[in-house]
Amino acid sequence: MNKLVVPKLTQRVSSAAEIPAALRQAGVGYTSIDNVNWPDEFPYKPKVEFAFAHTGDVLLLHYRVEEQSVRAVAPEDQNQIWKDACVEFFCMPATDGLYYNVECNCAGKLLIAVGKDRHERIPAPSDIMRGIDRWASLGTKPFDTRIEPTKWELALRLPITTFFAHKLSCFDGLRAKGNIYKCGDDLPVPHFISWNPIKTDCPDFHRPEFFGQIDFE
Repeated sequence: MNKLVVPKLTQRVSSAAEIPAALRQAGVGYTSIDNVNWPDEFPYKPKVEFAFAHTGDVLLLHYRVEEQSVRAVAPEDQNQIWKDACVEFFCMPATDGLYYNVECNCAGKLLIAVGKDRHERIPAPSDIMRGIDRWASLGTKPFDTRIEPTKWELALRLPITTFFAHKLSCFDGLRAKGNIYKCGDDLPVPHFISWNPIKTDCPDFHRPEFFGQIDFE
């Protein structure tokens, strides 16, 4: 099982656009998403790395991606984000079996829900979604497939209220489990890579038994 320590920053980060510089200033390291779990059918591995930090009541996420094509067709939040060039953070913050999927395409459109498996998931309320600031290097307007080598970045500022099914007061000392993914179901070359390895016969990100350890300072 992979383990990740999420450092606590002392400075205030008031917008998603400030996250890359804040992480750089604090010397936060980046981690690769590099497990190709189904190499026979889906061998492609784009270059993807991420860095997480928190400020007590806000979680800061930054992704850096290099891939051979991109797509951002989803017109708004809570659409089929996983079909686009997409990064995903699945997090189980407690021991009750509930985990959140925080999926975001390269244009900053989000899908967030909670549940114990892939079925009967409860979507985040609209006020929760509005409270999440996003920054996308490719802009925030939807676009169709671009078949060209592309580098892109995405930053998310997630208030602790994002985890709406739990009464969390702060991230300090939280011991969670989760996984981080990169996918693109409808890209010219579909791929399904993860931070913590997944041992299933076919692609399936909704497998909490393969989550890694995520500890917050």
